[in-house]
Amino acid sequence: MGHTHSHGHAGHAASDDGTQRRLWPMVAGAVIISVFFAVELTVGIAVNSLALIADAGHMLTDVVAMVMGLGALLLARHGSSSGVKTFGWHRAEVFTAVANAVLLIGVAVFVLYEAVERIGTDPHVPGGTLVVVALIGLAANLVVMLLLRADAKGSIAVRGAYMEVLADAVGSIGVLVAGVVTMTTSWPYADLVVAVLIALWVAPRAIRLALDALRILAQQAPVHVDVDKIQRELSELAGVTEVHDLHVWTLTTGMDVATVHVTATADNADVLAAAREVLERHGLDHATIQVDPAGTQGDCHKKITW
Repeated sequence: MGHTHSHGHAGHAASDDGTQRRLWPMVAGAVIISVFFAVELTVGIAVNSLALIADAGHMLTDVVAMVMGLGALLLARHGSSSGVKTFGWHRAEVFTAVANAVLLIGVAVFVLYEAVERIGTDPHVPGGTLVVVALIGLAANLVVMLLLRADAKGSIAVRGAYMEVLADAVGSIGVLVAGVVTMTTSWPYADLVVAVLIALWVAPRAIRLALDALRILAQQAPVHVDVDKIQRELSELAGVTEVHDLHVWTLTTGMDVATVHVTATADNADVLAAAREVLERHGLDHATIQVDPAGTQGDCHKKITW
């Protein structure tokens, strides 16, 4: 059996550097969003604006997302990988993404419920206040988005936080529109309509985030990996007679893992090297390859280890 991977000391050092790089933007973003959350919620309650309260609810999930994301990144970097935790805490950020999605869906449901409850009450909300608060919120969201954007693709925890901040930026634009409409037309339901639109815009994105995280937890093959093609390319290697027990899954964002058994009549070392090249071409650097002599398929007691 051959075990090949590119996660040696240099790889761990790079991973630590990447984690360190992600920490400070998350800290700065959490501070900025926390301050504005308090402002927006206070004003929203004071002027009875459901749109502001909805946006503040999203702000709260941003804060929670960033705090949990920070915890996940720290656990992934410093958590113990000894004993039963052989993979360390890398999946902490995946659980964080699920929690973030649940929070977003919860806020959306609450806003929709409140909007229905307020129909027919002819709510009065000062448009000027909405405009001022929305502009401040939009500025805060854009700053935090710029802080998180670079790492959103490399970490599902950061991606969860980034998506929530993006949703809040859209929410701030909606509140701004509601304020302008209220000021120019005095239509009392602009605030409710915007609140509902914010909720409907956020909900499907939250569901998609949850599905992506659940796909990882269910150990399904990554969407960017063609398992059938890998199986075919391994089967076409010189000396290979059978490929079985091929498993590909994602441990966490940026770490895809594979295991496979290859039955061969050729030299085991040559087959191992060729199989390793196939998997690496598909981005599977962390792979375990077991080479079985011909005629011993499924016989674990006769397998040769390399």
